[in-house]
Amino acid sequence: MPKLIRVEPSKCIGCKSCELSCSFKHTGEFSPAKTRIYNEVFIEENAFITVTCMQCDEPWCVKACPKYAIEKNAITGVVVIDENKCVGCRTCVSACPFGMIKFAEWKNKADKCNQCGGDFPECVTFCPTGCLTYSEEDKPLRNKILRFVETVKEGNQEV
Repeated sequence: MPKLIRVEPSKCIGCKSCELSCSFKHTGEFSPAKTRIYNEVFIEENAFITVTCMQCDEPWCVKACPKYAIEKNAITGVVVIDENKCVGCRTCVSACPFGMIKFAEWKNKADKCNQCGGDFPECVTFCPTGCLTYSEEDKPLRNKILRFVETVKEGNQEV
């Protein structure tokens, strides 16, 4: 079964180590603007939510790409972007229901988490609280999230 970066929100302290380690791994810079994992801070609620690509079973980004620059690896389950094929049209950015593909202005291409290309993800390595883990996916949880997204897209926000 494929592995995913899993998040335990109750352990997150909002330190953004995940963002910094991700950007450094992929760009050689400590730059939150160049990360592929995002730590959202909600000051009033005193909460932190870390999100990254869910490596969907049937990725909408793959279906939307007019240049076939995005594909899901059948063995690892990771959705990857072929930068040689990507023309930066941003169709995949619009298609992702979770907003996890971003347009990387510094390279004029789409960018998303690729789980560090098969290495153990840097964000997990440098998470000081164990908020992030790298383990087999939780199918029931994924299905619940996908049902919620479908419900919201259909305009019925009651779940």
